[in-house]
Amino acid sequence: MSYIEYLIGAYAVFAAVLAWDYAGPRWRLARTRREIGQRARREAARAGNGDKR
Repeated sequence: MSYIEYLIGAYAVFAAVLAWDYAGPRWRLARTRREIGQRARREAARAGNGDKR
C-alpha cells in the first residue's frame, strides 16, 4: 500500500465517522420526537373516549 492509498483511506474513514456523528443524533432525535407525538396522540384519544379505568 502506498502512502497516497493510506491517506485516501484515512480521509475516507474520517469522513464516514464525521458523517455518522452528524446524522446519528439527528435520526435519534427525530425518532424520539415521533414517538413522543404518537404517545401524546394515543393518550389524547384515550382521554377523549371517556375510558374510565
